[in-house]
Amino acid sequence: MGELRAAAVSDVHVVVPDGIDDPLRPSGGNTYDRRMCLGLAEAGWSVHEHHVPGPWPRPDAAARQALAAEVADVPDGAVVIVDGLIASTIPEVLVPEASRLRLVVLVHLPRGNERERAVLGAASGVIATSNWTRHWLVEEYALPGDRVHVAEPGVDAADLAEGTAGGGELLCVGAVTPNKGQDVLLTALAAVADLPWRCVLVGSTDRDTAFVDRLHGQAQESGIDDRVHIVGPLTGSRLGAAYAAADALVLASRFETYGMVVTEALARGLPVVATDVGGMPEALGTGSDGGRPGLLVRPGDAAAFAAALRQWLSDTELRRRLRQTARLRRDTLTDWSDTSARVGRVLAEVAR
Repeated sequence: MGELRAAAVSDVHVVVPDGIDDPLRPSGGNTYDRRMCLGLAEAGWSVHEHHVPGPWPRPDAAARQALAAEVADVPDGAVVIVDGLIASTIPEVLVPEASRLRLVVLVHLPRGNERERAVLGAASGVIATSNWTRHWLVEEYALPGDRVHVAEPGVDAADLAEGTAGGGELLCVGAVTPNKGQDVLLTALAAVADLPWRCVLVGSTDRDTAFVDRLHGQAQESGIDDRVHIVGPLTGSRLGAAYAAADALVLASRFETYGMVVTEALARGLPVVATDVGGMPEALGTGSDGGRPGLLVRPGDAAAFAAALRQWLSDTELRRRLRQTARLRRDTLTDWSDTSARVGRVLAEVAR
């Protein structure tokens, strides 16, 4: 944080979706935005938050008008960070404003469309939350590499989870949506029903209620509904308690730009069984012993995921080794002050 504090104190305007603090709709993007704002303020930046209501990333006319009004009120020459959930959708508002503002777009999840390309191309700077995302943006949108920066998410220190001897307490954290692959996870769990395990699914259940209903039906048809518990969103101490009670994080995502829940698990020394997709290997990383603190499999492959689960549940030595490596990886995780410092350096550069 010292380098950031040494920079000239300045104003920064942060444009985020309304409801980033809603405990019923937790997300990695919301957490990142909130911790970034807090960290920048602690470092001496004057942070002006602009919460824009709307169905993001599919804005209606009211959302477009709200964004235009918020941005129009920002003084000329100001540094403005816009969350990518908003920025990727409305180039007709943001591209013209980029000529008078020092616009920085924070990309949590690339949308891969021409509207996003237009905004990022007009921005003074782009912040990606992983090296994988930065590479994707530079390659797909032909952005100048010196304008695309990385500030990976931080993680809070946490007590080590004790774990159980059999390793059967499994935890999945993420919004219950097709992208997070809980249907693949349930198929894999059904394939290892001969082994002892219990799986808790934590995450928002209101984004795709039809998918949630299908999961309940899938669990019943597979005969594992008494072992799979969909508990909805948890935050704070309740989420911490869920991690503390777990043996491993299981995540069958079809796509991830990073995977903040992976580092949250590793902060507690929990190994991870997940899909080898996007920035997931980056979040998982390696311990100081050079080992990977988990198992990665092909996305969308329930049989491969089941094989990895069977390894975890059946092999005592594997569990011991992965737990040891997870504890070593725990010591190398980025904290949120590092994230804010990296964002601050980008802002200071853009503000020159």
